[in-house]
Amino acid sequence: DRNTWHSIMILGYWKIRGLAQPARMMLEYAGIPFEDKMYEQGDGPEFSCASWLDVKPTLGLDFPNLPYLIDGDIKISQSGAIFRYIGRKAGLLGKSDMEMAKCDMMLEEAMDIRNRIVGAVYNPKYEEMKEGLSQFLNKKFAGIDGYLAKQPWMAGENVTAADFHMYELCDQARIMFPAILDTYPKITDFIKRFEALAPIAAYMASPRFMASPINNKIAQFK
Repeated sequence: DRNTWHSIMILGYWKIRGLAQPARMMLEYAGIPFEDKMYEQGDGPEFSCASWLDVKPTLGLDFPNLPYLIDGDIKISQSGAIFRYIGRKAGLLGKSDMEMAKCDMMLEEAMDIRNRIVGAVYNPKYEEMKEGLSQFLNKKFAGIDGYLAKQPWMAGENVTAADFHMYELCDQARIMFPAILDTYPKITDFIKRFEALAPIAAYMASPRFMASPINNKIAQFK
């Protein structure tokens, strides 16, 4: 219940989906009220980051970076730390040792995929890298599709933090390569299950939800 939370978390990130989208979805799913603080990159050719850089040293973060999360006296950066912090608050890190282990494993798998995508879309040679990226994603998705034959969610029978990050990456992949998931029925079913979760469906239908851009203005694929 949103009314049971006494302080408003602040999630800071660029005005894009990027690394913050899984955290936004987790907070919405858990009903945790938060301020979605967004910093907009300037237009080219300068692509100024002043909106963030001007406030970066002033927030009391030990390692100032985007995304960041402020929850009262707790101020953290690093997306993995943020996902796990929200996961602990919301009971989204697994309900057994097996689920907790698989949640951690799939969060790391997701970051491997994320890093490969980001390395391509922010590269000036993105068009030349697309084929290699598609091959990488297909290899990853083949493994995940087989993995999901055993269980409905990334860590087992219950929704965990890993589902939010992996959903986001699957969605990004099908936007970049519209047919890429056609041969992965278990991933397709996972996406449908995730989007049908009542808080997620409500969030995606609300004006709070950001469908685009995925990446910042300097990226080759937005």
